[in-house]
Amino acid sequence: MSALAASALAGPPPPVTDDAYVTVDPAEARLGQLLFYDPILSGNRNVACATCHHPRFGTSDGVSLSLGDGGIGLGPDRRADPANLPEDRVPRNATALFNLGAREFTVLFDDGRIERDTSRKAGFRTPLEDDMVVGFSGVLSAQTMFPVLSQDEMAGSFGENDVATAVRKGTLTGPGGAWDLIARRVAAIPDYAVQFEAVYPHIRTADDIAFTDISNAVAAFMAFEWRSDDSPFDAALRGDAPLSGQAARGQELFYGAAGCSSCHSGPFQTDHKFHAMGMPQFGPGKAANFERGARDEGRYRVTGRAGDLFAFRTPSLRNVAQTAPYGHDGAYPDLASFIRAHCDPRTAIVRYDRAQVRMPALDVAPDWLVLDDADETRAIQAAAVDWRVTLRDDDVAALVAFLGSLSDPVALSGRLGIPETVPSGLPVPR
Repeated sequence: MSALAASALAGPPPPVTDDAYVTVDPAEARLGQLLFYDPILSGNRNVACATCHHPRFGTSDGVSLSLGDGGIGLGPDRRADPANLPEDRVPRNATALFNLGAREFTVLFDDGRIERDTSRKAGFRTPLEDDMVVGFSGVLSAQTMFPVLSQDEMAGSFGENDVATAVRKGTLTGPGGAWDLIARRVAAIPDYAVQFEAVYPHIRTADDIAFTDISNAVAAFMAFEWRSDDSPFDAALRGDAPLSGQAARGQELFYGAAGCSSCHSGPFQTDHKFHAMGMPQFGPGKAANFERGARDEGRYRVTGRAGDLFAFRTPSLRNVAQTAPYGHDGAYPDLASFIRAHCDPRTAIVRYDRAQVRMPALDVAPDWLVLDDADETRAIQAAAVDWRVTLRDDDVAALVAFLGSLSDPVALSGRLGIPETVPSGLPVPR
């Protein structure tokens, strides 16, 4: 057994309690529900938060790399709009949204580029630094700044709409800034204005609505809707009904010899840290607009530390059986293949089968620049943790069964659900 595996023998965590979560105002959550499903927040009014984070696909979208602006349809059926082709894919897999209202989630995104930092004026450290405005209720609220500014996710291309033009010009804050333009759109809809005035005491007229208010409402909805602590695993932790059969054996492996909990620790199966696991890379990569190349260097982009190269945040595993495909770019289509790759990350990348990728066709995107470059692949391989564990097929099956026990039917169905309509009158993603 490796040293990492030996460190995982502490066993399962204690049961999750209400104290683990922030308190949510139901009226604020209901307002956030409408905004989450309303395409009004996107530059071209054609993409909602729910487009890429939909309950039908475990709050993700069922594909490796999404099409945001310029896409038509939902989930695996989404395709490029021939009349308005996307400029590129979204560079990372759409992550699941479960338990983000838990207090321990203080670092968000695969690279941790938003992190609680009380020494900063806004209370967070983000790539926007001085452009970061105050008024966000927490890191979950602050993370909504980024998708609405992203050309490929929600903003659209320069010249297509006022938001995208402001983003490209670097005008983010103040009157006429990207966030203010979105807020003014929402404020101009009478139904929204009435609801904001009812939910937030500091809003007396529609003119008072700021992007931070929109963001706070969306965060309240996500925290309320997808709290997940009522799975069979949770029932076992509470002593109500122990796991049995393959799931019980998988739990023993997970918290024992397989070493999974050395990183997937705590009540939500994450240490909130960053690890280089040799994930194969494809798609556009993650870089600034002025940079060339298709690399995604993960945490290194935030810290600049060599030890963080190709390291990505440990995801929570709650409801993981419903959130395929897996990895920061959705490289693996099922849990069994993902577990096998994790058994020996340095070997898995050189054996990777590209046929596993699920992506909508997009002719303008060169998807395989990194994997076609032997030097690039060797760099990812060299950065990967030297982790090896031997699992038989029945061990993998048992681990998959245990991971299935983390599924919470209440969270998966949602507490408020999908609204029939939204105040903008735009189509609701279904």
